[in-house]
Amino acid sequence: MSDPTPHHVGVTVSDLDRAVDFYTSTFDLDVATEFAVGGEAFADAVAVDGAAAEFAHLVAGGEDGETVVELVAYEPEGEPTADPELNRPGAIHLGLSVDDVEEFYRDLDGDVETLSEPRTTESGTTILFVVDPDGNLIEMLDA
Repeated sequence: MSDPTPHHVGVTVSDLDRAVDFYTSTFDLDVATEFAVGGEAFADAVAVDGAAAEFAHLVAGGEDGETVVELVAYEPEGEPTADPELNRPGAIHLGLSVDDVEEFYRDLDGDVETLSEPRTTESGTTILFVVDPDGNLIEMLDA
């Protein structure tokens, strides 16, 4: 058996075009590819009857290589998850680092929701949680 290696981080969204706009403009991610998948094998794999999906792979670069952020919009669309709360078992978030979280926060468009202003934790890391249009959480932290 081969050792697993990271491939992508998936984020389910309700409107792919809106999500691509948000992630490219807010986080300066680049669109690498867009595609659609459907058919019986896909529906079986995701355990959703009649499922099809549109995908966009966005690339976040850095000194340690690239991370692919996979945005996916499903048909049929499922029920939205509850309001984002990080202390719920099963809660997930995407983590992205920037040189300066405070500067990133100051440069955010006024309509971008955050959980709070940037905070420096007792570990010395400055963090900020951004909420995407579907309620998914993105943690910004100092590089």
